[in-house]
Amino acid sequence: MTGTNPGGQAPPGQRPGQPPARPPASPRPGLIIARPLGIPVYISPYWFVIAALFILFYADSLQGQVAGQTSRYLVATAFVLLLYVSVLIHELSHCAVARAFGLPVRRILLYPLGGFSEIEEEPQTPGREFLVSGAGPLLSLGLAGLGWLVIEVVHPTGIARVLTDQLIVANVLVGVFNLLPGLPLDGGRMLRAGVWKLTGRPGTGTIAAGWAGRVLAIGLLALPLMIIFRDGAGSSAGTVNLLWLGVVAAFIWIGAGQSIRVTRVRERLPGLQARRLARPALSVPASLPLAEAVRRADEAGARALIIEDHEGKPIAIVNETAVMATPEQRRPWIEAGALARTLEPSMVLSADLAGMALIDAVRQAPASEYLLVEPSGETLGVLATADLDQAFART
Repeated sequence: MTGTNPGGQAPPGQRPGQPPARPPASPRPGLIIARPLGIPVYISPYWFVIAALFILFYADSLQGQVAGQTSRYLVATAFVLLLYVSVLIHELSHCAVARAFGLPVRRILLYPLGGFSEIEEEPQTPGREFLVSGAGPLLSLGLAGLGWLVIEVVHPTGIARVLTDQLIVANVLVGVFNLLPGLPLDGGRMLRAGVWKLTGRPGTGTIAAGWAGRVLAIGLLALPLMIIFRDGAGSSAGTVNLLWLGVVAAFIWIGAGQSIRVTRVRERLPGLQARRLARPALSVPASLPLAEAVRRADEAGARALIIEDHEGKPIAIVNETAVMATPEQRRPWIEAGALARTLEPSMVLSADLAGMALIDAVRQAPASEYLLVEPSGETLGVLATADLDQAFART
């Protein structure tokens, strides 16, 4: 199976105050094997295990078609490698179309069930979404057609004919399966584009395609189970196929469910506003004893301390965690500025930020506190990452 992941947003479980999971900060998802078009391609370590099992099963099925056990294993190995080259080409087609629309591509991951393209931004229009998603299945079917043309023109025989036949079947299956209308498959993203076009709301398209994916996952399990109940228990091969379909169905169900959850979170994100989360702050000189600074803040009803210079300009924010960790008997002897972090330009945020714009701004410069300013430049207060995390969790 293959798929794309437009949009580099954090999943629901990731706290907005954390830095984004991007290389090199995030662990690599596997071994990097190539950089076609400058896009890093990773292969999951589990791929080797599944590929070895697939080679064993496939080599056994070649009895009667390929003479000799060694030849059968070589053919099976060649087929698995060619199959994943086809999957890689499928994913590269997604990436090429995405780049043509100005969408940055993070990486491609090859895993036991297929491939996955990580596109960092959502397509800007439903038409572009449709084209990016449809490029993969179209190219897979094109590869199948190319294989058919080779048979018609070259007339390969022996092992070459076996590999060509199997590659045609594999690419037809990959192309047709990914056209099924349910997330996280390409057909699901095409369905999303269609609903988005009709309703004008991308979120509605995602919810519809996500539920279609859940129905599809149930159908993948229900159909073989109905056949088993009707015809009775079959061979061990039938059991293996059922287990395989179960894995595929679980993948689709999980992917569809995640898409629905992320969309519901995004729909509520506009209510996440920096202005509403601002803590009243008191400005004090760096040399003021911490005990006196805390006393003044309590008296003024402030929940944050800002260090100002001799001109009254904010230059640092006192770290709340450091203040709480300082025993009260030591606070008269410690200057407030000693527990402050110097304000960097990225730590000064507009009070008008909301939703994903707010979360992205925080991710770009991880800190515990940020200075919120009005469009006029006047200080509004302090945004604490802890408050943003709690608000995001409620969302």
